[in-house]
Amino acid sequence: MRKGISEQSSNGYKIIVVDDESGIIDSLSIFLRRSGYDFTGVTNPLEAIERVKNEHFDLMLLDYIMTPIHGDQVVEEIRKFNKELYILLLTGHKDLAPPLETIRRLDIQGYCEKSDKFDQLLLLVESGIKAINQMNVIKDINTELKDTYEKLERSYMESIQTLRYTVEAKDTYTRGHSDRVSEYSVLIGKYMGLSEEDLRTLRIGGLFHDVGKIGVPDSILLKTEKLTDDEYSEIKNHPTIGAHILSTATIFQDLIPIVKHHHEKYDGTGYPSKLKGEEIPLFARIAAVADTFDAMTSKRTYRDALPLDVVKAEIERCKGTQFDPKIADVFLDILNNHYDEIEEIR
Repeated sequence: MRKGISEQSSNGYKIIVVDDESGIIDSLSIFLRRSGYDFTGVTNPLEAIERVKNEHFDLMLLDYIMTPIHGDQVVEEIRKFNKELYILLLTGHKDLAPPLETIRRLDIQGYCEKSDKFDQLLLLVESGIKAINQMNVIKDINTELKDTYEKLERSYMESIQTLRYTVEAKDTYTRGHSDRVSEYSVLIGKYMGLSEEDLRTLRIGGLFHDVGKIGVPDSILLKTEKLTDDEYSEIKNHPTIGAHILSTATIFQDLIPIVKHHHEKYDGTGYPSKLKGEEIPLFARIAAVADTFDAMTSKRTYRDALPLDVVKAEIERCKGTQFDPKIADVFLDILNNHYDEIEEIR
């Protein structure tokens, strides 16, 4: 069985023809090269699979009835590693074509009966090349849009990071706190079986949950004595301020529920919206547990970090009032049975 032939031509489109009859290969070689295509002919369908695996081709013309395997089996193998190759099936007779169901399932773009005249085949090939061009244009546009979106995302992230670092420069407690809340939130999310996309939202939301403190006066934020009622009211504005900051960018819409509602309480006594139970967004309920845990286990100007037993007892006590009971139980299980993962964060 003879090997394939390959030559370069001017238009740059590469077509591979697979047929176990060498006469068909010879005829199509002359016809397609005259039409300006880069032609490769292969008489062994198994070799054709390897050629497609290791080389780029824009279009394949494939005989249906071949040995040692038929054309539909060739496509079956190719589709395991290449979903984009444009494939036209050649049949000796329309009655020998595979069922329409098979053609659709294998994403075969069309089929044509073999003939001494190649006019119809050339039309199908030209139509296929046009479709390939359209696909390439769409692919290029999508790549450009993705690059633009990623640049925009980086720009917004850098802007918000700058605000976050400004807050941390004002408030020594916040420094490191947001990073830990982010990691604790992701840890809880993992044990709840959340998706990678959800974990990403939790991670970024945790980092920025206190960004609204940029709008709290330093005299209140840095005060070491007990806050007055009015000063505490000012502090309680930071979730709303943070949500407002993020609301100007569509890209951060998924983060806003965390930023705005991480101080809500399960019994409806939290702020700013007094949401209750599952009215509170899931990610905010997760961040609330992570935020409170870090607050209790961090040293403050007015107290030392609380012992772990006290912290666990407090989380247990606040199930159903401050915390979602299910999320609190997940975190208590982590504290009791997977504390090494907490220590890695701290």
